[in-house]
Amino acid sequence: MNNIYLQLFITFFKIGLFTFGGGWAMISIIQREIVERHHWISQEDFIDLLAVAQSMPGILAVNISTVIGDRLRGLRGSLAAALGTILPSFCIILAIAIFLTPDVIKNNAIVARVFKGIRPAVVALIIAPVIITARTAGITWRTVIIPVAVALLIYSKLPVVSNPILYIVLGAMGGYIYFTHRSLNKEGGKA
Repeated sequence: MNNIYLQLFITFFKIGLFTFGGGWAMISIIQREIVERHHWISQEDFIDLLAVAQSMPGILAVNISTVIGDRLRGLRGSLAAALGTILPSFCIILAIAIFLTPDVIKNNAIVARVFKGIRPAVVALIIAPVIITARTAGITWRTVIIPVAVALLIYSKLPVVSNPILYIVLGAMGGYIYFTHRSLNKEGGKA
């Protein structure tokens, strides 16, 4: 199949159709398809695009498909990938709205059991990209304290320290200072 737009659409359509649990649950599947199966981008580029997608407002699954499509083929690529991601959910939600009322979902034992069975799988699908991202980002046992501390502070729900934007800004500032200082030391050492 030579048409990259069709490939993008079909790839993200399959991902959107068979992934439950939202954007984070899709990340490991997207990574496997885009990086490992199709070799469209490198693992490092994928992590960078994931960071961009997370910083954008909106739904992570749509954001990551949009930035990957844009990286591969610009606006048309981003439209093909985003449409592929959105269309399955739209069709499923439309069918649910037409055929399943809230009473049917609450009172149907089969539907309730299906949703309870999906929960553990969703947790695993969310944990997998966290581990992959940590490895690619170079997080080691020595540096794991930073994400663990930030996660605990956000979880604490204390008014000042539970704001994730604070940690994004602090992380950006800390990274800039650290890597600027490091590059200045390397340049100073070469002279």
